Amino acid sequence: MNDDARPAPKPQDIPPHSGAADEVNRQDPSRRSVLWTTAGVAGAGLGLGALGGGTASAAGRSAPDAVAAAEAVAAAPPRQGRTMAGVPFERRSTVRVGIIGLGNRGDSMIDLFLAIPGVQVKAVCDTVRDKAEKAAKKVTAAGQPAPAIYAKDEHDYENLCKRGDIDFVYVVTPWELHFPMAKTAMLNGKHVGVECPIAMRLEELWQLVDLSERTRRHCMQLENCCYGKNEMRVLRMAHAGLFGELQHGAGAYNHDLRELMFDPDYYEGPWRRLWHTRLRGDLYPNHGFGPVANYMDVNRGDRVVSISSVGTTPLGLAAYREEHMEPGDPSWKESYIGADRTISLVQTAKGRVIRLEHDVSSPHPYSRINSLGGTKGVFEDYPERIYLEPTNTNHQWDDFKKYAEWDHWLWKEHANPPGGHGGMDYIMVFRLMQCMRLGLVPDFDVYDAAVWTAPVPLSHLSIKAKGVPLPIPDFTRGEWKKSRSGMDSEKPAE
Repeated sequence: MNDDARPAPKPQDIPPHSGAADEVNRQDPSRRSVLWTTAGVAGAGLGLGALGGGTASAAGRSAPDAVAAAEAVAAAPPRQGRTMAGVPFERRSTVRVGIIGLGNRGDSMIDLFLAIPGVQVKAVCDTVRDKAEKAAKKVTAAGQPAPAIYAKDEHDYENLCKRGDIDFVYVVTPWELHFPMAKTAMLNGKHVGVECPIAMRLEELWQLVDLSERTRRHCMQLENCCYGKNEMRVLRMAHAGLFGELQHGAGAYNHDLRELMFDPDYYEGPWRRLWHTRLRGDLYPNHGFGPVANYMDVNRGDRVVSISSVGTTPLGLAAYREEHMEPGDPSWKESYIGADRTISLVQTAKGRVIRLEHDVSSPHPYSRINSLGGTKGVFEDYPERIYLEPTNTNHQWDDFKKYAEWDHWLWKEHANPPGGHGGMDYIMVFRLMQCMRLGLVPDFDVYDAAVWTAPVPLSHLSIKAKGVPLPIPDFTRGEWKKSRSGMDSEKPAE
């Protein structure tokens, strides 16, 4: 640990009479009892099978039981702090960053943090020391002081979070680690941004909401697809009323990952493939859900209230293994239960409908669908096309490029951004770091993170209960009724 590392200030609003760890795990006994005993969900944690001490087949034995279990967790517990909706960051001249996880995603994202003025990478962490050292060399090559390296063991990230010279922790690790790492960061007084999904269980989502409110630290799902050029253009057009009254939208993560999930060198171990042995539902809803939720001002005037999911039989991964994996490969011990394609229908308080899809196990060109429709017309992506009245009246799609005037100011200012995914990664990091430097309200918050991730456990439980609609919690505890800013921001004065 570097000489400048020192204990972080004690987080605000954590009751002094109790340890922080006890506080974050404390729940109303009756509510917890219902969560862990109703409908055989004890092992599933409302969606999580193997990691909860039970089996995936134990969850959701009947539709009434599944609804009862979901309703128990959907009911908002008493607020333990103040809302984080509309709360700005503290202004600072330099944002000091710690990065946990330096595999494929982390290794590429560190370049973007280093490319933005006013950002310093102070510490890096990975259980594979070579990856951490490679990242550290990137930092020094960018002209910054050598960062501290945390690679001692799987718990060394806790020491990174304890440092007193870090403002923001970026978590980019296997999914099961997202929740404990986000929790640790906030308990040590750090704002935290997490890759998708932010957690795997509903009770974990509630804990992150409560902890963000108590510690006054932002906990954000770093959803890069919200910053896509098309997504941000559609967002501004929707808010300007070009689609009329919004009625429906769709988003997806349809991405053939079979080769990558069976590649021993691409992922650090088979962690992503193993989730298909644990859950039946939508493992990755955020890429499709986040943008459509923004179009519809979810948590900012509307909210999602229920989800109903169905799924196909799980054939794709086993078929790929049969064709490509040698006898004796460890994957032959795996039994896949994850639906090849999951389709969910989400309803909002205003009567809108959002369709979500997930498919990483079968042949399919990449698509996030990214569709929005209203009383005046519709946009559909992959390929991009639009039909709006009164301009279009001939039942033929129009060219979306004609609407470039509606591009968000971020894309007008950064017309050719560096980095992957068409530049959306850079736009996301730039905007987040800008909000932190200037003391602005972040574009999205812990409530958005919880809503965008809730389909992970809920779709699993709904599929087990043969598509029964399940309630989605109001993580804002009523704040959704208030209009407030989000992704459709105005360019700030530096």
